[in-house]
Parts: sequence; structure tokens; C-alpha cells
Amino acid sequence: MSSLPPSRVGSPAPNGPFAPFPKSFLHPNVSRLRSFTPRGSPAPSTGSPHAQAINSFSPSPSHFSEISRASSPSAGHKGLLIGHEREVFRWSSLRSAGSQFYNQKPSKASTILGAPLTGAPMVLTANGFICVGTDKGRIFVFDFKQTLKCICGSDSSGSAVGSVSAIALSNDHTFVASGHSTGYIQLFDLKNPEVAARTVTPATLAAVTSGRQEGHLPGSRIINISFVAGRHTAVVSADEHGLSFYHSLGKVLFVEASDTIRIFGNYHGEDALEASISGHPTDPLSQQNALDQPSFRRRRRPRNTVLAMSTLPLGPLPHPTDTYQVVALLTPTKLVIVGLKPTPKTWLKLMRDEEQLSSPGYRRRGCLAWFPSVQDSSTEKMSVKDARSGKQPRRPPTHPVLSYSWGSHVYLLRVYEQKTIQIVSNSRTGKSSEVEVGTLVFEEAGKWTMDDAVLAIQWLNVHQLALFTASTLSVYDVHGMKMVEVVQFDSSSLVSPSLGYTSNGSISYSESVRDIAHSIRTYKGKLFLLGRQELFVGTLLSWADRILSFVEQGDFLSAIELTRTYYTGEAPGNRNGLPEDPEERQNVIADKIHDLMVASSRYAFSEDRMTDGTHASLDGRGVDRTSLFEDLVATCARASIALDDFDFLFEELFQQYENAGIHRMFLHQLEPFVLDGSIPLVPPRITQRLVALHDEDGRPDLAERIIWHIEPSCLDINQAINLCRTHQLWDALVYVYTRALRDYVSPIVEFLGLIRSLQQNSTPTDAVIKNAYKIYSYLATVLCGQIYPSQEPLEADEALLAKRDAYSFVFCGHSTVWPAEGGSLILTSHEESGMEPTYPYARLLLRFDAESFLHCLDMAFEDSYLNESSHDMSRLMIVKILLDIMSSEDLSPSDVTFINIFIARNVPKYPQFIQVAPSVLHNILTVLATQPEVETREDRQLAAEYLLSVYTPHDGDRLLQLFEDAGFYRILRSWYRHERHWGPLLTAFLHDPELRPSEIFSGFEEVIASSARDNKKQVPGDVINILTTSLNELLQADILATAALLDKHAPQLHETALGSPHLSDDHDQFIYLNHLIPDSEHDQYSPTPNSPTHMNSRLCHRFVRLQCRFAPSGVIDVLKRLQDGIDWSTALSICEETEAYDAVIWAVNYRGQPREALSKADVFEKQLTLDLARTLASPAAGSTDSVYKCLNDLQAIGRCGISVCMEHSSLSSPAEVPLEDIWYQLLSSQIHTVQTLSACCSTGKGSDTGLEGEVLLTLRAIVQETFASLVSVSSTQAVSFPRLFKRLVDPTVHSGTTGTPYTEFRAILTGMLESYRTDGDMLIISKHLIDRDVFDSVELYAKEKMRGWTSSCGVCSSCGRTLLPSHTDVESVQVRLSRTGTIYHLRCLTSDF
Repeated sequence: MSSLPPSRVGSPAPNGPFAPFPKSFLHPNVSRLRSFTPRGSPAPSTGSPHAQAINSFSPSPSHFSEISRASSPSAGHKGLLIGHEREVFRWSSLRSAGSQFYNQKPSKASTILGAPLTGAPMVLTANGFICVGTDKGRIFVFDFKQTLKCICGSDSSGSAVGSVSAIALSNDHTFVASGHSTGYIQLFDLKNPEVAARTVTPATLAAVTSGRQEGHLPGSRIINISFVAGRHTAVVSADEHGLSFYHSLGKVLFVEASDTIRIFGNYHGEDALEASISGHPTDPLSQQNALDQPSFRRRRRPRNTVLAMSTLPLGPLPHPTDTYQVVALLTPTKLVIVGLKPTPKTWLKLMRDEEQLSSPGYRRRGCLAWFPSVQDSSTEKMSVKDARSGKQPRRPPTHPVLSYSWGSHVYLLRVYEQKTIQIVSNSRTGKSSEVEVGTLVFEEAGKWTMDDAVLAIQWLNVHQLALFTASTLSVYDVHGMKMVEVVQFDSSSLVSPSLGYTSNGSISYSESVRDIAHSIRTYKGKLFLLGRQELFVGTLLSWADRILSFVEQGDFLSAIELTRTYYTGEAPGNRNGLPEDPEERQNVIADKIHDLMVASSRYAFSEDRMTDGTHASLDGRGVDRTSLFEDLVATCARASIALDDFDFLFEELFQQYENAGIHRMFLHQLEPFVLDGSIPLVPPRITQRLVALHDEDGRPDLAERIIWHIEPSCLDINQAINLCRTHQLWDALVYVYTRALRDYVSPIVEFLGLIRSLQQNSTPTDAVIKNAYKIYSYLATVLCGQIYPSQEPLEADEALLAKRDAYSFVFCGHSTVWPAEGGSLILTSHEESGMEPTYPYARLLLRFDAESFLHCLDMAFEDSYLNESSHDMSRLMIVKILLDIMSSEDLSPSDVTFINIFIARNVPKYPQFIQVAPSVLHNILTVLATQPEVETREDRQLAAEYLLSVYTPHDGDRLLQLFEDAGFYRILRSWYRHERHWGPLLTAFLHDPELRPSEIFSGFEEVIASSARDNKKQVPGDVINILTTSLNELLQADILATAALLDKHAPQLHETALGSPHLSDDHDQFIYLNHLIPDSEHDQYSPTPNSPTHMNSRLCHRFVRLQCRFAPSGVIDVLKRLQDGIDWSTALSICEETEAYDAVIWAVNYRGQPREALSKADVFEKQLTLDLARTLASPAAGSTDSVYKCLNDLQAIGRCGISVCMEHSSLSSPAEVPLEDIWYQLLSSQIHTVQTLSACCSTGKGSDTGLEGEVLLTLRAIVQETFASLVSVSSTQAVSFPRLFKRLVDPTVHSGTTGTPYTEFRAILTGMLESYRTDGDMLIISKHLIDRDVFDSVELYAKEKMRGWTSSCGVCSSCGRTLLPSHTDVESVQVRLSRTGTIYHLRCLTSDF
């Protein structure tokens, strides 16, 4: 519920004790006794005078509508490590090993003796040893202590084979294989590293084409090399031209017997498609296992390079897939997985999505990495132990996983073996036997997209991948499928083995600088990087490493905070080293948090810290370490909240602060956690100190805030009550009584005492008055079973106790002693020895503010507590008590009014519980109607309506008079409508000041329609009389609505209405009458278009006169609509009198007299010409307006004459009217006007030559318009333009005149021809513009039509049938078109592939 804002001032009481006090806590729109009933729960109280001085930790104390124990925001830690950049990897430079390659400067001795340099590093591998290949063709082998173990190769061999471009170390760390830029492959035994144990020379093109040898061609740079399983002499290699080979480098009788098999790619010039394995067809089962990806038709492609290649390494545990010797090869278009054993076989071919190939920058970016089978650490721990050994069963190993990427898309592929039973028959014996055959199965394990192309992938551990892009190094958790770390990393700082090939243009620099996959390796969770300036290793920090780094720096607080976030699961980044199970993780971390807190507190308060330099500064003044002690409390508090263990915080740590004399600092830092509810339980001794702290500082508002938010059982009751009484902290006092002592009467006693003090003090402060009003908010919450002021619901048993005690005390019939044992008598009289009335406490609350008290009771009546007859209080009992108090006549009239309103509104709501005698209800109804207060009239009327819904009075006529005197028009309307008294009902609508004009007229409409239905469709006379007498009020409310109402129901009253004083203005009469004309263009309120008018001829003539005056342009339209209700001669005389010349011409022509109409036009034109000539000859003040008015009239006459001629020229039988005569008559009159004014202007008597020129130009334009209209109909034989022209210029035709001069015709005809020429030019320009736009549109359409892929034929390439059969719905056919022009039915493509 909303709070109770100030606005109402109550009526003075008879005895006057509360007369000066503003009753400021119930707005009329909030009180439930008012005519507007709000929704909501009990209102909390407003605040104490100390509520303004607060800080940001909590809303205002003492303001119940704004405070609750859970409302204060936390001032918690805003960031994990403020001021620290989180370290993800810890990097170390391998300077000793790197000194062999970096910063080499030839010494003088080396220059003289010719000692060779080691060369620049090119490629790296690290698994057991760190091996670095150089551009001199040599390989440096280091152990992890950076000791150089050996150098493979020599200067002579290195110069022959070229720089090392790929390198691999065997599984047992005894052999090194190297691929070189010239196509050579060397195998070194680390026991004898000077000479290669095996060498694979490039195969010549002649040997390859003749079929005698397979292998890399000379000059083909080896880009990948890898050992096969655990063998020393079996390697696979791939070169830059997309060729990949399997090399078995064995010996037979001490002679090298190398065997090379091509497993992927084509030689340059071969026409064969890309081979899976030479001589071994693709197995259908491998396609079935291809993750259900869509297959593509084989088509010839440019030769592909191998982006990455790797064999499945052996893991620490054996796995069935190890026996297959699996090799993965990645090209820009597909992933191929080959098994070398038992026979070479392609197990999987997975095509890349065509959409990914659309980006050229990502097309040639791809990498892959295997993770072998290991012990499954993620499997749930097994609790059942083996009965014999007592050990837990061995967990199954994980399946190998392949991670590969194309561009920015990364995929995971899980590999495992599936055994199937096959029946094999023996060809010799004919017997069949079952054989178990293994099959590799590939399962998609996940996929995601990076922000940029992935340049390298390496496995850090079984759950985490390291992914390198051009600018970032990311760690991805494949178990949770989320990115856990992202750090900035410049990939251009790593070595690219192909960088030297950018000079000859064989590879672009942008492509080469990103070729960094050979400079990145991982081993046992460490990341080895081969940089351009140094060789370094990085370790992904675990949770313990990150905490330890803070401890080593002496930052114990950050260490505690970080440990807490790991405990709650909020810590960012990886969680390596922590159990996945939250319970196990918390068990591991809990002890660490406690140890860190103890160590931090001991360090902060140790004597050694004062001398360890942490207080030293350069200026010798020392450093203030206050923030250290403040942050220690806040950090330990957050950690204790997470652990839900506060023993260390309140026992050990507080004691240390108290011993050091800085316990105030501890209390200030603890306070925000108390306010936000994070620490609700605080030991009483600390709570006592916290409250006393603010009391000593003179901030009782802050002390009140502590009382509010802390658990009541932790308070010192005596201290809290004394503090609240001393500083008038009423909300906190109520909280202590109700929540700590479960006493719901003492707050009422305290507030009653405050109200009584107001009786005895003639000048109370506003703060005291506001605090006294809080009793109503308290009663509202308690009687509804809620906690004051938070409005949280009480427990059921406690709510019953609270309601029972409050009702029993407030409605007690006499003064009571409280507390019951050892208490004092609670008095309410003004004097100490005064007489106590009956029901003293309820009476005092009513006298102080009856509306607020009854508002609380109205909400309490909705509670089910009052339904039970077993309780000591009921609704009927409360109503009887209120009637008893009201009968004593010591309440103000306003208070009596609100009591009557309260009873009247609740009797109908609870008829089964409140049963009052009819006489009492009649008295209440009478009092409600006779109360003179205007401000409560609407409230009293609503209450009377409630009461009348259940009570029917016996003296209705008397009550009707009372209701009319009281202004209860809503009740009167209901009563009259029920009794069908239509006349009084209209009066009730009209006199109600609360109704808007629209409501009044809609009510009149409804009443008049109802009365007519009861009177044989005729409006009764009494209703007509009411309308007649109410015309002034109706017209004052709305003229248009009145006009519509009368026209519909009483048109005979139109003239009476026009004679009303409210329509004395002619313009108002015009608006009124205009509304009566159907489809009037000036009437925007006409509710019934096309409805017939009820105006008589007198009203029509009056309206025509008014129309000519106020809207002359619409006179013709009015005459059209009123043609059946007017006398034409009278109307014409009115139009001539008011100078509506065009209307006269139209009317005469409408009546079938076109020549008379043009004669009228001639007369009017001559009259206007004469007036215009006089005005131009003798200009005076205001003559310009007269000139323009004459011009407008002449234009209107000319256009009306043109319309007359055009109308008759379009008729089918022009013989009835001589067309040439009427055109001659019109043109002759217009030209005469031009001639006359031209002659007048040529005399030079006028002073305004510009105005004269404008007049002549306008008049000549009229003649031009007439000629243009004539030309448009001159094709008819009835009008001869030459003959008409001759009549116009022939002077003999004009008796008594000199004829029309040719000069006027020349000016007029020249203007017409210029106008035609301009129109022609505009048409030509428009044509050119349209032609150009059409050409551009057609050209754009042609270009768009040529775009896209065109089908090579109109039939399906699979089934051979037409794509769109004639009998098939086109929309139901789905086809797929490739860029080569091949087209398929989608169903054929799915079934075939």
C-alpha cells in the first residue's frame, strides 16, 4: 500500500483540542472512505525528523514506506582484483637454450678459422626433449634443463638437404625426424646424431611417371612430418604441393629397404581425381560414419595443399584405436582420416561447408591436433571396491579426440572402435565361422566459432585447448564447452618457416606471417613457443598458483578475495586443480580461506610489520595504512559470509582490533554487511558497541538504522528502548517492542501518550504531529497480520496474538493498566484528574483523526480474523462501539460523517456479519444527505449508494427531496430511471456539476429515446417542456450537440433556440444552422451524414444569408442541398443582395436559363468593372482590398460562366441552346471588361501602376482561360472559332461602340500561345526524364538477371527427369543448383548421397 501523504485539514472538534493540528496523513484519493477506493495493503508510516541525514547505505530510517530490513543495498566488493591485472600465463625465457640461436655475433676467431654459425631457428617440437630445427639444416636437442644434448646433422649434410621445415620426435624420445625445404627427409638416432640413420631422397619426375618410385619431388618443401605410433622408422610426411606419403624406413640384411606409399594428393599433371589411398577404394562404412554431414558430388578441383597433418600419438593407456595407426590430414576443402594398419584404408572423408569457402582470407587457414587416450578423471568416483583387492575398480580410458579448425570454426571429433560380428566362409573346407571385426567410429564432440581465424591448436590437457589467432591466445574448456581464458598475444612475434619464400612471390607475406603452427608445441601442460627473439615457455596458472602469487607479493587481502570467489564459483578464468564437484571444491578451499584470514590478521597486527618497510616512504613521512585495516575487515566479512562461519570474524579478529584500540574502524566496516542483511546475526556485545558508536557520535538516525536491520535477538533491549525514547525514534521503538519482545500493545500505549501530549501542548512541532500519526499505520499493519513497517506477513500464531491484543486494547470499554503486571493506568483525558469516557482509546483515535482510524478499520474488516465467532472481536461489535461513541455527541461533524460513511459502506459488504436495525440505517442515510460539507459530498453520495443497495427506505419522497438538496444527482438519476420519471431525470442530468457536456447530452439522448418508446414513438410533452426550459443551459454547454439533439427529437424548437440569448451572435447562429445541413463541408461534427434536414424555409433563407456572409465560397453547395426547401426567387434576391454573384449565375442556369445566367454575368461584370475603374481612378485608404475583392468576384463570375458554357457544350443536343451565342456572350462581356479597364489604366490618372498591371494581368488570364475552354470543345460543328473570332472583332456588330481593338486580342492570344509552348516544353522534359529512368531500370534488371548460377540443362542430373513436371505444383518442387551448373532434385540428392 502507498504511504499516507499530507493534504487534508479536518474540521475542528467541538472541544477544540486538535483544532490547530493539520491532519496530514490521508489524501482524499488514498482514504478507503472516499469515493475513490484504492487497492493495496496496509500503509506503512512516514518518517521521523531525523530521516534527512542519512548516507547511501540505506534508505531513510524512520520512514516506514521507504525502509525494510531487506531494502538496503550492499556496499560489497565491486571487482575481484581492483588495481591488479589478472595473470593467466606465467612466461619464462629459455635463455640458455636460446643463446644458441639468438643474438649470434661472429667473433674474430670464428671469422679467421671459419667456424660456422648455428643458423636461425625455423621449427620446434617438444615432447621429452626440446628440438629446434634451423635454416642450416641442423637440429639442436635440449633437455628441459636447457642442456644441449646433441646436434643432429653436420654442416655438409645441412647444406645438401636445406633448411629444416618440419620436425618430429619419436614417442620414446630416441629418434628425430626432419623434413627439409628441398624435399629430403632425415631420421636421426640421438645416440649417434652426427649422421642420419635414414635418408629419404626426393623422387625424380621420370621415376614417378614411370611408376618405379613414389615420393616427394625435388624442391617440394616438407611442411609436416610425424612418427607413426611407437615405431622409430615409420613416418608420414606432407609437402607444400598437397602430396602426403607413408615411409617405412627399415633395413634388410643391413641394407636400407625403404618403402613409400602415397596416401594423399596428385602429382602435377595427373588427370586422376584426388586419391584416398593408391589402390585402396574408399570403404562405404567410413562414409556412413561421416557424422551425417552432406556429401558433395566429386568434381575436378585445383590441386589442394595440406594445411595440417598429424598421426594419432600413443597415450599413457592402451586404446583399441592404437592398432589402426590413424593419420589425419586437413585440406582447405576436406578432412581425411586414414588408417595404415592392418591395411591402408580411408576411414573418414568429411567435406567443408561451402559457405566457409566464400571468405578468401579464411580459405587456406586450418590446423589440427590429437589428444590420445588417458585415464578418465571426469568419471564420477566409484564407491564400490573390489571385494578381493579392496581397491576401487579401474576407470575406463577416454577416447582419443581430434581438434581441427577451418578458418574461425573449430570442431571436435571423438574416435573409438566398434566391434561387429561377421560370418566368414573357408574356401577350402566350406565351413563358416564368426569373426569379430573392428570398425572405427567417428563422433562429433563439439564445435564453436572464434572471433578470428585460428592459426594454431594445441592441447594443454584433456579438458583444455590452446587456440592462437592473429592477436589473441585463448584457452577453451572442451568439457564445459566455454572459453575460460583470453589474453592478448601477437602472433607475428613467432617464427614462420615460410617467411623466406615471400621474396620470390611464391607465398604472400600476409599468409606467411601467420604460418606459426610449427613454432608452438605443448608438453605436460606447458606451452613452448619459438619466437623471433627468444625461446620461451608458458604455464597456465592454476588456482593455487594465482593465490600463491598474491601471497608472495604480500597482498593477503587479494589472496583471500580470490580464494573466496573460487569457493563461491565466481572466479573468472580456469579452475585447474580444483574438483568439478562443488561440494568437494568447497571442502578443499574452506581450510585455505581460514588459514589465509588468520595469517592476514597476524601479519596486520604483528610488530615485525611496523619495521618491514611497508610504512616507509621516499619523503620519510611514512605511509597511512588505515585502508589496510579497513579492507581486512571487509574482506574477512565477505569470506565469513561465504563460509557461513563467523567465529573468526567476531571472536579473534574483533578482539585484535579492540586490543589495538581501533574497534571503531571494525564497527564502521561491519555496518554495511549488517544493513544489507548479509550478516543478520551479530553477538550482542558487538551490537551494543555498534549502537553506542552512533549514539556517541550524535547520529541517532544511524543507530536506528542498525536496530532496523539486525536480528532482534542480538539487540540490547534496554539500550535500544532508551535510545529510541530519547531521540524520538518511533519506528525503531515499535520494531524493538514487536520483534524483540513480541509486545504489540506497548507501541499503541506509546503513541497514545504522544497524542495526549498534543492535547496538553498548544504549539506542537510538525515532527511530533507526524510521529503521532504513525499509530494509524501501525494499526493498519498489525490488524492485517503484518510486520510494521516492512509489511512482511507474520507467522500465523503470532498474527493471531497481535490482532487479539490490539483489538482488545483499542476497543476496551474503560481505561486499562499496562503492562498488566506492574504497569500504570493509561489515561486519555485532557487533564490528569479528568473523567475518562467509555471506549477511551478508540474515542481518542477518532477525535485525533477519524478518517485515518476508520481507514485502518476498513482494511482490517477484510481480514478473516473477524469472521471467527470464537474471537473476542467481530465486525458487528466494532460497528456497535462506533455507534455508541457517535451517540455521545463529543465528536466533530466531520468525524460523525466519516463514521456514517464507514458503516454505510461496510454493511453491504458484510451482510452476514453486520446486521443493523433499519432505523439505524435510516438515520445514517438521513445524516449522509443532510451533512453540509461540500468536500465530502461525493464520498457521502457513494456511501448512500452502498447503503441503498441493501436498504429500501419507507419515506422515499422525503429522501428524494433531501438527496436533491444535497446534490446526490447520481442517486436521483438511478431513482428516476427506475420510476420512469423522464422529466426529472433530464433535470438531474442537467444539474449535476460532475458530468461533462458529452455525458449530459448522451444522457439526454438516452432519456428522450426511452421516453419516446414509452409514448408511442412520440416525445412526451413534459420532456419537450424540459427541453424548452433547458435550452439556455444546453446551448451554453455545447451549441453543436444541442443542434443535433433538437434536430433529432424536437425540430420545432430550432427557432426558439435561435432566439436564445446564447445565439444572439450571427456567427453562432451560422454554426448552429450549418450543423443541421447534411454533408456540410464546414461541419466537422455532423453525426448523421446524408440525413434529411428538418429546417423550414425561413431557417433555410436565414442560413443562405449567413452562408453568403461568413462562407460565400460554399453558397452554391448549400443551394444544391437546400434546393427542395427554399424559394428560389427569395434565395436569388438574397444572393444578389449579399453579392454572391457566382451563386446567382449557377442558380439561374440550374433552373434552365443559361442565356439569362450569362446575361446576369454580363450585368455583374459591368457593375464590377465600373466599381473597379472608379477605385483605380481615385485610390483611397483601403482601396487595395476593394480592388482584390472585385478581382475575386470577377474570377468567380468568369469561372461560373465557363462552367455554364462547358455544361451545355457537352450535351448531346446542342440545338436547344445556341452554343456559339453563349460563348460569344461570355467572351464579349469579358473582353469588354478588359478593354474598359485597359483604357482607364492608359489615362495615367491612377497612382499605383503595379496594382493596375496586376488587375489587367488577372483579367486577361480570365479571358485566356475562357479561350482555352473554348478550344477544348471547338471540335463540335456548333461552334466555329473563326466565325466567333470575326464576330468579336467586327466593329459593325457592336452598335454604338468602336469595336474591340486588335491589340487586346494580340495580347490575349500571345499569352495563350506562350502558355501552350511552356506546357509543351514541360511535357518534352518529363518524357526525357521518364525515358532515362525506364532505361536505368531495364538496365539494372538485365544485370540482375545475368547474376547467379545458370543450370546447364533442364533435367535432374541424377534421375534424368524434368525438373518441373507439368502436373506438379511448382512451389512443391525443391531443387539444388551447384556453381558448375549441375542441378538435382533435392530428394534425388539425399537418396544418392
